[in-house]
Amino acid sequence: MLHLRARTVIPGWDRRAAAAMKELTKLGLMVAVVAAAWAMPIGEPRVQGAIFEAFAMLHEYARDHILLCLVPAFFIAGAISVFVSQASVMKYLGAGASKWIAYPVAAVSGTILAVCSCTVLPLFSGIHKRGAGLGPATAFLYSGPAINVLAIVLTARVLGLEIGIARAVGAISFSVIIGLLMHLFFRKEEEARTKAAAVMPEALAPTRRLWQDGFYFAAMVAILVFANWARPVGETSGVWYAVWSVKWFATGSLALALGAMLWRWFKKDELGDWVSSTWTFAKQIMPLLLGGVLVAGLLLGRPGREGLIPSAWVARLVGGNSLGANLFAAVVGAFMYFATLTEVPILQGLMGSGMGKGPALALLLAGPALSLPSMIVIRSVLGTKKTVVYVSLVIVLSTVVGIAYGAIF
Repeated sequence: MLHLRARTVIPGWDRRAAAAMKELTKLGLMVAVVAAAWAMPIGEPRVQGAIFEAFAMLHEYARDHILLCLVPAFFIAGAISVFVSQASVMKYLGAGASKWIAYPVAAVSGTILAVCSCTVLPLFSGIHKRGAGLGPATAFLYSGPAINVLAIVLTARVLGLEIGIARAVGAISFSVIIGLLMHLFFRKEEEARTKAAAVMPEALAPTRRLWQDGFYFAAMVAILVFANWARPVGETSGVWYAVWSVKWFATGSLALALGAMLWRWFKKDELGDWVSSTWTFAKQIMPLLLGGVLVAGLLLGRPGREGLIPSAWVARLVGGNSLGANLFAAVVGAFMYFATLTEVPILQGLMGSGMGKGPALALLLAGPALSLPSMIVIRSVLGTKKTVVYVSLVIVLSTVVGIAYGAIF
């Protein structure tokens, strides 16, 4: 009787205990933040410099990326959520779709966009929300920032043809391998998602023809691409420079065309749903992203500047081709934020300071695809467990390929 009585659950006890634990966690976080602020050696030049770097990085991010990168990406994600039928997403990117179709489509879609690790997040969230399988969705998530044609060409020109080719082959392979492994590790959850999607009500009949929606999405994607077209370093001629020289004319023309499409082809309530969906993505992603940028700037600083972690430590730890050097390069690359194309001059300087070719490739494969801000947002979409697995796959594969490349070259 005593044993049975001890096992009796008091009504509401579990709920009250969980609530108390949640409040204790909040209290613990508050105490930790106050303690850190109290003990911070604010008079130290490095700490002052790191704080400045955190806000300087936030300033640069807000100035250079939010208006031209994130805002168009949020509107594209909102459009995917509202106007792309779930049946279409499930057909080509769903967990039950043919792998021979889903993964090439995901990789090619990411390649066309050629965006940074943060700009791809609302697009990834949009296709995942519409029912894309975890494997194809994470293949898209990696390929968007990693398989950047201009960055690969610049890598080959500045760092050498062999490392440019290795980066291209590695990034394309990674997008498929990581997607397949994510699907394999979480296949039971994917099967449950597929069954749940199969019983959802059918979407309403489309109000536009397929080619109209195609032009609408193509215009938004083209605006995102042209508005962020970077000037080729040291180039004053050629195709890339020619496109850069007319980027604002092209962007303005596309914006006018998009406005005409919205006026002629869309109803008022559809536009309202589009804006509402865009705002949902923005308020979910933006606070996490900006907080992550602050932390990344505080710890690592901007390219060429010092944060709390001295850059000299990084340079000393990535010489040679050891397991530790490649792993360290992959981890630092994964957590550091790289704006599009900035990884090339940074690596040029590090290699000039003694960085090995293997660690350089490891950083190239992990860096553009991930960052601390992007990890925080990915966790809000996929959860902690899947995010840890995804980040670990990127780091491990980058390390292995870096070691192999360093041994050959």
